[in-house]
Amino acid sequence: MSERGMDERLAREEGPARIVAGLVEPVIEDMGYRLVRVRVTGQNGATLQIMAERPDGTMTIDDCETVSRAVSPLLDVEDPMPGEYMLEVSSPGIDRPLVRLEDFDRWSGHQARVELVAGLEGRRRFRGVLLGTETDEGSVTLRLDEDGETVSLAFADIAEARLVMTDALIKESLARGMHGDDRN
Repeated sequence: MSERGMDERLAREEGPARIVAGLVEPVIEDMGYRLVRVRVTGQNGATLQIMAERPDGTMTIDDCETVSRAVSPLLDVEDPMPGEYMLEVSSPGIDRPLVRLEDFDRWSGHQARVELVAGLEGRRRFRGVLLGTETDEGSVTLRLDEDGETVSLAFADIAEARLVMTDALIKESLARGMHGDDRN
């Protein structure tokens, strides 16, 4: 898999969220950030959530404000959302979504939940310890919680994946500076 493939985002946005992602991703990338995901939540799309991060996986409150100030005028002009909405720019958080193949390597050794677009041997949901990726094949390896078996899941088949909150994850996230504030 190419270097671009490692950085390619697992994007499953639909409707207005897909339109917004297409508009804001180039702006965010030009600023040195990466788009994690876009979600529209609430009644009638009342909240537009843009989740972003620095390439090292961190995101401070100041970073969120910077991204918000940059994309807000674009969204006002392009008007991709029907009706009024509140813009919310946030970090991925500790139990973050895993949206790039490199995320699965970065968080190797931690618990994750993975859901596939279609079932693999009759199963769509998996939970276990991330063991990394096979970049040539574009797959993710997971050691399952229930039986310790390993399973290889094609990145292209993943609908959604996220880390599971554990004490070890909290400790490592804090050590990496992912608590979302500007303390040194």
